[in-house]
Amino acid sequence: MSEKVALITGITGQDGSYLAELLLERGYRVHGMVRRSSTESFERIAHLVDRVELHQADLLDQGSLITLLREVRPAELYNLAAQSFVPTSWLQPALTGEFTALGVTRMLEAVRFVDPEIRFYQASSSEMYGKVRETPQNESTPFYPRSPYGVAKVYGHYITVNYRESFGLFAVSGILFNHESPRRGREFVTRKISEAVARIKLGLEDELRLGNLDARRDWGYAPEYVDAIWRMLQQEEPEDFVIGTGEQHTPREFVEIAFDHVGLDPADFVRVDPALIRPAEVETLLADPTKARERLGWRATTPFPELVRIMVEADLEAQERASGRRRGGAETR
Repeated sequence: MSEKVALITGITGQDGSYLAELLLERGYRVHGMVRRSSTESFERIAHLVDRVELHQADLLDQGSLITLLREVRPAELYNLAAQSFVPTSWLQPALTGEFTALGVTRMLEAVRFVDPEIRFYQASSSEMYGKVRETPQNESTPFYPRSPYGVAKVYGHYITVNYRESFGLFAVSGILFNHESPRRGREFVTRKISEAVARIKLGLEDELRLGNLDARRDWGYAPEYVDAIWRMLQQEEPEDFVIGTGEQHTPREFVEIAFDHVGLDPADFVRVDPALIRPAEVETLLADPTKARERLGWRATTPFPELVRIMVEADLEAQERASGRRRGGAETR
């Protein structure tokens, strides 16, 4: 039996890197799509570059996607690439739409044109719920996005549904709630907190500026979520799934646990900056992952306090290596 071939767009991101690891462990031949840029960053997959095959293509260029699929011929395609940072979507709303919405259409068209048997996964988002209509949110909860990013994700979600229903593609969306790890981008609030706490502990910074500390989110551990993603493409019939923990927490709680881990009082360092508050805030997100538990056999297992400690500890170790300082106050040469 020949090895299964998978293609991951967004392989250099948090989820892409963990998914690549999982697929390699399961015996896949893994290909990744990367964009040509003046500053290429393969930091998250540096340990995998000799085990995956990388290809240049772009969600803005239909022809490059067709060429890529013809070359790779994947059995499974995981579309994780997007402009995925909500604040940036307010600064670049049209570009966010091109990547995060129309990019999905271009990829689905490429699948339909090259090989309709490819199983397609679309990374949907809890941000689609926005100004929530009901709590908790499940697969049938109406969407009410509150940012250009959320609007673009709703388009990507429904175009995937449309291609599944119109052309018979095995195309599914995973509506993933917030999921974090030491590989989370530094612009996201959880990683911003964990890295700042590490730097404050080492005496490299003396302040952490944040926006809304009381928004409620469903936060899980990213390596577990890519397992749910993989399971969605192994089902007999294509279906969409909500993936989350079913628990809510606030940035304030994240801050308190993070500072407690290093023995510091957040009141001495944390400042609220109104400039960091969104134009239209999403106040509460809470997953109902019942369907994923019953159909996929999946559930989140890492407790929230443990997730925070994992991230802070990883950033402490990284900052110690980079700065030569130690959390006890000593320096190494």
